[in-house]
Amino acid sequence: MPADAASSGAEPPRERRRRRGRARARTEALLHTLKRSRRVKANDRERNRMHHLNAALDELRSVLPTFPDDTKLTKIETLRFAYNYIWALSETLRLA
Repeated sequence: MPADAASSGAEPPRERRRRRGRARARTEALLHTLKRSRRVKANDRERNRMHHLNAALDELRSVLPTFPDDTKLTKIETLRFAYNYIWALSETLRLA
């Protein structure tokens, strides 16, 4: 580097940085395997999330008063009914 460039405050060219850890070149087959593994794990998480959500909705349905006992409310019907039921109970307490 010329002396006048150093005195003008210009930055020296960047040196190549070494990659560390996970950032290494991967083969196409390895990338495919990693993507598939991640997708399987994501699917498992989503399946477990839905199982927990459905279990919670079933538990909510069990405490809501429905007239025909054999009627299973949909998810949105369950949430709307629960909201309205809580509102009605609150109004009953407020007026009493």
